[in-house]
Amino acid sequence: MAATASIDLRTEILRLKKERNAVILAHNYQSREIQEVADFVGDSLGLSYHAKETNADVIAFCGGHFMAETAKIVNPERIVVLPDKDAGCSLEQSCPAPALEEYLRRHADKNYYVIAYINCSGAVKALCDCICTSGNAVKIVQSVPPDRNILFVPDANLGSWVIEQTGRPMDLWQGACYVHVEFTRDSILRIKDEYPDTPVVAHPECSFAVRLLADEVCSTEKMVHFCRAHPSPRFIIATESGMLHRLRRECPEKEFIAGPTHHCACADCRYMKMNSMEKLMRCLRDLSPRVEMPEDLRARAEIPLLRMLELSR
Repeated sequence: MAATASIDLRTEILRLKKERNAVILAHNYQSREIQEVADFVGDSLGLSYHAKETNADVIAFCGGHFMAETAKIVNPERIVVLPDKDAGCSLEQSCPAPALEEYLRRHADKNYYVIAYINCSGAVKALCDCICTSGNAVKIVQSVPPDRNILFVPDANLGSWVIEQTGRPMDLWQGACYVHVEFTRDSILRIKDEYPDTPVVAHPECSFAVRLLADEVCSTEKMVHFCRAHPSPRFIIATESGMLHRLRRECPEKEFIAGPTHHCACADCRYMKMNSMEKLMRCLRDLSPRVEMPEDLRARAEIPLLRMLELSR
């Protein structure tokens, strides 16, 4: 019965998608069912490009709220919906716009060039000079004039990894992804002992101690390319569990093992998993919940987003 219901739900989603002239975008951390019904599955950078270039009337964004908001920023004329309006992000929550605005006011003498990781609100984006993703952060930082001080918000782990890659000093906002900091040195050492000689691939939102143990540190999209090209038949993956389905689909001949956290066998983001097939069907049917924002704020947030897209080409 459950399988039949799932098939019917998928059929209805596809029918509504055609009726609404909609495109379904899904982040790599979404569930297997959502990834398989989406038109495009990818990381934040790839999703940003697809959101900018789509000709659809409706964008159904399966990911965090900030991702759907990003799609709205570059598509003011289109309807943008997301399955669950409460699908937030601990990184976004760690850097409220009023706190950042006050910090910049108090440190105006530093004349900061502000780079914001895309995991932040539209209001924070509007305060920044350029946006970045984990896939292009190094390139964005390298593009900043050498005489400017850089403030990197909100992920301190990603920021410290970029400093390691570029040698460029930056001041770091002390935010973190609650999922990635649950990977620990001890938990990764345990899985390495269980699977010796198996490469560890970690996201740069992980802590320094975990990154030191990794054979490759990269964005989710680059994980696909690394694992496809690497001769190993097996990999340990230290990022959110949804990425395992994407990797298994792209590299079916290889084995992917979930990197354990300090308290469980794999890492699930409670926010990403708030989206479901039922909620996706309803948001396409009702065109709700919609992402809306004041035009003046949207226009200010669009400037650093478009700057990122241009620098990343």
